[in-house]
Amino acid sequence: MRQKIILSAFCGLLATTALVFTPSMSVNAQSNSQETFQQYLSTVKAKATAQGVKQSTLNRIIPNIRYNDRVVRLDRSQPETKPNRPIPNFEPYRRRHVDAARINGGKRKKAQINSILQRIENQTGVPKEMMIAIYGHETNYGSYTGNFNAPSALASLAYEGRRRKLFEAELIAVMKMIDMGVPQANITGSWAGALGKPQFLPSVYLRLAKDGDGDGYADIWNNEADAMASIANYFVNSGWRRGQEWGFAVNVPNTLNRAAIKNKTTSPRCKRVFARHSQWKTMKEWRALGLSPRRGFWAPDDQMAVLLEPDGVGKPGYLLLSNYRVILDYNCSNFYALSVGLLADAVK
Repeated sequence: MRQKIILSAFCGLLATTALVFTPSMSVNAQSNSQETFQQYLSTVKAKATAQGVKQSTLNRIIPNIRYNDRVVRLDRSQPETKPNRPIPNFEPYRRRHVDAARINGGKRKKAQINSILQRIENQTGVPKEMMIAIYGHETNYGSYTGNFNAPSALASLAYEGRRRKLFEAELIAVMKMIDMGVPQANITGSWAGALGKPQFLPSVYLRLAKDGDGDGYADIWNNEADAMASIANYFVNSGWRRGQEWGFAVNVPNTLNRAAIKNKTTSPRCKRVFARHSQWKTMKEWRALGLSPRRGFWAPDDQMAVLLEPDGVGKPGYLLLSNYRVILDYNCSNFYALSVGLLADAVK
């Protein structure tokens, strides 16, 4: 994650306290760790109060928060903990995430809720297949949304300390959601606090969750109209351009001078993701360099795109338009964004 962790001396002391509870730990050690966890929650309660969360809400939430060692272990095992690992080839990932089951599932789901999708597409310009592709990637069309208690999961991750600034802010955002009337029973999600069918973090829910059916409540857990409207709203907020493609596969000549088109800028976020993109060039310029479409589509000559060759020279490349950056805003991974775009094309 790109958030910079800033800890006070007191929070730093808490973060160094033994966190992983095992059967071999003494009862006193477990008791002491639980005590410091409760002390940490007291600091969060004070911060939430300062941000306007009602005392009645806090009094209802805080006593029910429990430390969850499993989410801490899951977080510590994530690949981003080893940022210098070699980047694998994209093709195996594509075969797993844009397979027949997910394509056919997307077509079925699109047919089931087509009227909802069409209405949202008309309003926002976000293609219905793109909403479906996000839905499929995030939760396999709603089949798994996570059953972790979000306040407890986020509190545990914040207490652990590695990414305290991120998870503490999301914990307070959950409290604000409950404060504004989201039923507490609905606040479940992934181990990392992503919620509902679109897997929004709580802060994203507060900013961008959308009531898609006019009942006054953005129920992204149970209501597909709300979930799809929320996904589309996220895309619009991130700059989606109506009527523009995300990108397309191209043949790249082996003779292309890749050093001459190398990206010379450094992105302030997701550096490894954007470092793999070439310089921006027009479609006309790319055609002059010998690139050709693999499936017939070619964007207008004046549109700008970057080149990505995820599996290296001699393998399919992709010309990526500005809408590709919107998918990256949802999840800053080239593999994720490419597979979302390819799934949307396959469903279409």
